[in-house]
This record gives sequence, C-alpha cells and structure tokens, in this order.
Amino acid sequence: MEGTAYLQIAVALITLLPLLGFIVTLLFGKRMGRQAHIFPVAMVTVTAALSIYGFVWAFGHRDETFVWNAFDWITAGQFHVPWGYQVDTLTGIMLLVVGIIGCVVHYYSIGYMHGDEGYYRFFAYLNLFMFAMFVLILADSYLLLFLGWEGVGLCSYLLIAFWFRKKSASQAGKKAFIVNRIGDFGFTLAMFLIFVVTGTLEFTGVFAAAEKGDISAGITTWICLLLLTGALGKSAQFPLHVWLPDAMEGPTPVSALIHAATMVNAGVYMVARSYPLFVQSETAMTVVMAVGIFTAILASYIAITQNDIKKVIAYSTISSLGFMFVALGAGAWVAGIFYLFAHGFFKGLLFLCSGSVIHAMGGEQDMRKMGGLRTKIPVTFWTMLVGALSMVGMIPFAGFWAKDEIVGATFIAGEYVVWVVAMVTVLLTAIYMGRLIFMTFWGETRADAEVQAHIHESPPSMTVPLVILAVPAALLGLVVGLPPEGGWIHGFLEPVFYHPHHAEFRLLGEGGALMLASLLTVIVGLLIAWWLYVRQTEVPARIADRVPWAYRASLNKVYLDDIYAVVPVGATLGFAQWLWDVVDVKVIDGVVNGVAWLWGRIGDGLRPIQTGRVQSYALYMFGGMVVLVAVFAWVWGS
Repeated sequence: MEGTAYLQIAVALITLLPLLGFIVTLLFGKRMGRQAHIFPVAMVTVTAALSIYGFVWAFGHRDETFVWNAFDWITAGQFHVPWGYQVDTLTGIMLLVVGIIGCVVHYYSIGYMHGDEGYYRFFAYLNLFMFAMFVLILADSYLLLFLGWEGVGLCSYLLIAFWFRKKSASQAGKKAFIVNRIGDFGFTLAMFLIFVVTGTLEFTGVFAAAEKGDISAGITTWICLLLLTGALGKSAQFPLHVWLPDAMEGPTPVSALIHAATMVNAGVYMVARSYPLFVQSETAMTVVMAVGIFTAILASYIAITQNDIKKVIAYSTISSLGFMFVALGAGAWVAGIFYLFAHGFFKGLLFLCSGSVIHAMGGEQDMRKMGGLRTKIPVTFWTMLVGALSMVGMIPFAGFWAKDEIVGATFIAGEYVVWVVAMVTVLLTAIYMGRLIFMTFWGETRADAEVQAHIHESPPSMTVPLVILAVPAALLGLVVGLPPEGGWIHGFLEPVFYHPHHAEFRLLGEGGALMLASLLTVIVGLLIAWWLYVRQTEVPARIADRVPWAYRASLNKVYLDDIYAVVPVGATLGFAQWLWDVVDVKVIDGVVNGVAWLWGRIGDGLRPIQTGRVQSYALYMFGGMVVLVAVFAWVWGS
C-alpha cells in the first residue's frame, strides 16, 4: 500500500507524543508553574494533526485495512502478542473525534484551570488519557484494546477525583473506578473465552473464526454478552450507569473530554468493532437493544428534574449512549457510529458551555440560581443553544440526522415497542434540554446580588473552543448525513459493516413520515418546556405536587444509589463484617490465640520443676533416659 510508511510513523507518534507529554509534565511541570501547559498542549496539538492525517488516509483507502505489528509486546513460550496497530474507516472516525475534541479541551483548560494548584498535574493526566484512548482505538487485538481500556479507566479516576481534598470528588472517583471494574471483569472473561475458543486475541483471527462458523452459536452469545458487560460499565448503561452523574465532581474539561465525547464512547466502539461476533447472535443483539432503550428513557426521566446544570447534561449523555446501543442492537450500525460522531462534538460543546456558565456564575451550578444570562454571556448562550438544538434533534443540526436514523431504524426493523419508547425519550429530551436553556438564559437573574455584579463572559481561551465545536455541532449532519440513509458516512463505513442495515429513504414514503414524526415530537417538547419554564413557571411545582411519587423518584434518580447502598454495598460490607467477626476473630485469631494459651498453660505446669537444684535436673535426665530406653525396647521388640 502506498503511504504505509508515513502512516506507521503517524500512528506511532499518535500514541507516543501524549505519553511523552505526560512523563515530561509530571516530572518537570511543577517547576514550569503557570507555563506547565505549553508542552502537553503542544504534544496534543501535533497528535490532533496526525489524527486528522489518519482520518484522511482512511478516507482515501476506504476499502483497505492497515495493520502493523510494531514490536513484540508479550512473548511467553508459544504465547505471542504483538503491539499492533489497525486503521480502517471506523478507526478514522474515532481518530477524528478524539483528536479534535481532545485538542480543543486542552486549549479550553488553559483558561478554566488557571490558578489551580494542581495545574501541571491536570495537564499531565489529560495527556495520559489521550495516550490510553489512542491505544484503545488503534489496537488490533482485544488485549491491546484492553490495555487502553484500563488506561482510560485509571485516568477517569485520577481526573474525577482531581480535587481530592473535596470528599464528594474523592468518593465519586472511587465509585467510577469500582463500578467500571465490575464491567471490566466481564470483558476479561470474554477475552479468556475468545482465546480458549480461537487461540488468538487479534481481531483478524477472531473475526475470521466467527465468519467461518468455527465458534458455536452458544459460545458466540456468551462472548458477546460478556463483551457487552464491559461496554455497559464504560459507556454508563443500566445497571452500571450510576458512576457517570457523580463524575461531574471533576473539573468541567474532564466532563467534556472523558464523560461526553471520548471515554464513554469506548463501549459503543468496542461493540461496533466486534460487529462480526454480534451479528452471529440474535440474542445478543436483542439484549443490546433492550438495555439501550431502557437506559435511554430512564436517564431522560431522571434528567427532567435535576437542577445541577452538569448533571442534566450527564444524564443526557447516558440517554444518548442508550440510543447508540439501540442502533447497534437494531442492526443500524452506521447510524450508531454516525450518532457517536455527531454526539462527540455537540455534547463536548454542551459540557464546555456549562463550564463557561459556571465560570461566569462564580462556581454556581444550580440552575435555580441562574436566569437571564443570554445578554450577559452571549457567546456562551448562542453556542450552547446550538449544542442543545443538536442534542434534541432539531433540523438541520447534526443530532437531527443521526438520531432520526436510529429512531426510524427501530420502526423499519419491526421493533414497534422500542420505537414508541424512543419517541417518548425524544419528547423528554426536548423538554429537559429546553428546561436547561430557559432556566439558565431566560427570565430574571435569580443569582445573589454579589454574584450578579461579577457575571461576565469567559476569556477567549474558553470561548474560542466553544465556537470551534459549535460548527460541527451545527453542520456535521448536513455534510456527512445527506441524503438520509445514504449519506457520505454510510459509504465510508460500509467496508467495516459490510452488511449494513438500511432502507432506501423516500421523503414522501415511510422514511419521510418517520422523520416528520420525530421532528414534530421535538418541536412539541420544546414548546412544552417554553410554556412550563417561561410562560407558566408555577406549573412545574403544581405538577410535582399532583404526582409527588413520580417527582421524588426522578429527583432521587429512581433510588438506584440507595438500592445499591443497601443491596450490593450493604451486603458486601455485611459479609466483610461477618468474615471479621467469625473467620478472622474467632477462627484465625482464635487458633493463634488458642495455641498461645495452650503453651502458656504448659509453661505454667512445667514452671515448678525449675528448682535450680542440679541433683533434681540430673534425676529428671535419668528418668527421661529410662523412658526413652523403655520406648525403644518396646518398639524394637515388637
């Protein structure tokens, strides 16, 4: 292949430069003071340029897959694992999302984290995350993918708990780490099962075995379900979604980079990468779709009453990821990745905008204490409005084209119940995103007088990234998604998903009717939000009083944290206490202490014979010898 030498250099540098940035910044960043961002930002800027080059290569070699074993990573007898890179069109999409958004977030962080005592440490962790994420998406085997997978999990912990002196932040970091370990256990079992069945963990070998039918249907289903378990943790799907809202305790750039645009997409990417396995199991596909649609509507229901601006966006992320799983489960693989592509930009934009709002409000995150900000922070307002309209699926923004394909795919696939639930979710999404915009930017300012006096637009280091991300959030769907069901992105990804699920779109046919229904649902939802939070602001409280159980359930996240605190956490702590009280104290300590007590009693019994008289000792020795002689004579005589 032409240009493979350049591509080898590019993919090697894409992983090496962020790693170098992490090492140098961690070792010498403290001495650099407020200039500690220069080297890591430079490294990620070059990496972003190389990521674009990787995407361009995939664009020009759509029907080719670049595989390069850079060096031997693990060798133990007959077990051999290379450090291998793989680039195809799916990798190209992920490189573009991670590279561009990662770079923008680094520049945004210069202004946002200015003055923080852990300034250098923050940029070091960001670079380490970029290294791990690039390893994940460039890996040519499940084992190397798992290395990046665990790496981003570690970075998630470090960045969520970045302000570790704050107890809620340190607790959130631990929660994210532990919940993800549950999912990762399933991923690990899947890798063991894959290796036992196929003898390899490299994608080419595993997928070839699946396509040839060398893996039985039952084993394939188990592999897929175990892989899905890992994806549920990383991509925050029910029941392993509870870590992501708490992760908002981390700095806002972390929310944008890790918990909106990149890391949480890792589970979706892994399932999509495992396409040849999942298409062999109808059961696994059904489970993927069921989990996705349940998560989508659950998160939307919870988001509609949250008052923390970042938590509303966090639950919208969970819901959006649910839509991606719905697409994968319904066989609309390209639509799922299309939504991942668009979601990275508009959700990253929403999180960075929320950070700009919080910055303007002096750290306030409660929307009930905001209002009237659209004239005071206009750049933030207009860019956040673009992100919100894309999020809800308003035409012509990016989210509309991607989300419409997913919702339509469920109907075309005959999953009518899923389609109805998806439409309800679309309605709820429009309501809670409208609520966020109206409560934050409309009406009178509800902030304290002291806060109002200091409300100001964020510096250019924060607003310029917002404008940059607003462009793809607004236009990406028009560029890659038209015509519906047959846009550029469909042809681009078709070599990876070589049996893509799509129907010919007709504006005056079924496809157009489904699109119109989705669009009207969005408009109705926005009108409801406008009526509730601009015109009749007392109505939401009345609704809450009419159905207090539904309101409380939503506000308290359907009590899942409380249930988990009682069942798995409480049961684990209870079992640990039982181990301490019974096994440790009574059995282990009991045996040790019992032996000590026994020898103490024996010592007490023998103490009287310690008289200090030599003749007594001689008598004891003589008696002992007589006993020994008698014993030996009896043994030999028998």
